Amino acid sequence: MATISETSTMSPTRHRVAVLVLLGAGFMLSVDFSILNVALPRLGEGIGLERSALPWVITAFALPAAGFTLLFGRVADLFGRRRMFLIGIALLALSSLLGGSAVNPEMLLTARVLQGFATAIATPAALSLLVISFHDEKQRARVLGLNGMLLSAGFTVGALVGGTLVGLLGWRWAFLINVPVALLILVAAPFVVSASRGPAGVKLDVPGAVTVTLGLLAFVFGVINGNPFALAGGLALLVVFWFIERRAQAPLAAVGILSRPTVKWGNIAGLVVFTMEPGLIYLMTLYLQDVLHFAPMTTGLVFGIPGLASVVAGVVAGRVIGRYGLRNVLAVGLLVQVGFTAPLVLLGAGSGWLAVLIPALFLGFFGHVTAIVAYMVTATSGLPDSEQGLATGLATLTQQIGITIGVPILGAVAATQASLLGGIHLAVAVNAGVSLVAIALIWNGLRPRARVAAEVAEAIPR
Repeated sequence: MATISETSTMSPTRHRVAVLVLLGAGFMLSVDFSILNVALPRLGEGIGLERSALPWVITAFALPAAGFTLLFGRVADLFGRRRMFLIGIALLALSSLLGGSAVNPEMLLTARVLQGFATAIATPAALSLLVISFHDEKQRARVLGLNGMLLSAGFTVGALVGGTLVGLLGWRWAFLINVPVALLILVAAPFVVSASRGPAGVKLDVPGAVTVTLGLLAFVFGVINGNPFALAGGLALLVVFWFIERRAQAPLAAVGILSRPTVKWGNIAGLVVFTMEPGLIYLMTLYLQDVLHFAPMTTGLVFGIPGLASVVAGVVAGRVIGRYGLRNVLAVGLLVQVGFTAPLVLLGAGSGWLAVLIPALFLGFFGHVTAIVAYMVTATSGLPDSEQGLATGLATLTQQIGITIGVPILGAVAATQASLLGGIHLAVAVNAGVSLVAIALIWNGLRPRARVAAEVAEAIPR
């Protein structure tokens, strides 16, 4: 996609700092999503929310974060990616300050809604800026993989930081920690991140924007609340959006590129990856705090273990992709993720089961992050530059939807059982079963075809 950018004139040092700022912003936004999971019980007590109302803390964030991602991604293309990125980060700082100073549930939930909007504004803009920072497709693939690794690591770091902050300083700091980081980004970004926007004369696809935003909002609301009418209405609107985009001159999302097996199956793999693992982290948070009765700080320390795996896997994944190929690495990464998820169905009510949980989290997360890197490269490989921004937008949407629906889906499955531990066992089993079916479909969908194999081989980083 042609862009107006100063990237080509950037000095190497400025370019590296810009990439670090954009990667750091994406990491902070992913940390922000999960940081409150560990803090929820204490937050509820402190702000006066009943236990039954705590899921709304997640829902209030998730609805705008998923529902408006595509819209704001296109707005950034038209009106300036750096501008929208800075607006999103500024909104995150303000909403986090509001959440940290909340005195009633209404203030807190308003802050979470605003944080969700901030994520929807900043995330696609940051990823687009990151993509156009690299003209070489192999370098672009590496940085996309690194971004995916940091996004996943953010979930575990969020749990670790959240548990530590809640244990030492109280639940308000799960919000307030964002403020100094966001301010640092706001100070640095204007000096190192180049202004960039899409080509002139391209208008916003208003019918597509309306249908996809309402469709995603209804779909996510239906999933989170188990509302079949909202779910059906959301799916119907997304079908309408599909037909609108196939005929639009300047589509909000290039649904036509889903005919490419790498794009289609790469995004399906990403949906599985980002639905199942965040959902598992939520289940294990319940297990550690409500079954084993661990303190938030101890819970956070347990989740620091898979965070270490994220760092190692992010470094190793790019190299093994170059050696063994995308299809193999993606399938093996998913198999490792599910292989070390399945044993958690055996967890009991004693702390001795940590001997099973901690190694399973570490090794499972190694596979999880490897699969993230492989999926990001797969979903954006073998495409001309004119389609890179669209493919990246789809990959971003896949991440947001997966992150958003994983916790409520597996949480709803767990809630069907009389006992919490029994519900966790059932949800873990569903996680493993769905993942295995998906792996078989993805393996078959990515089977080598002469033209596709040649395109992907050319794009694989070595």
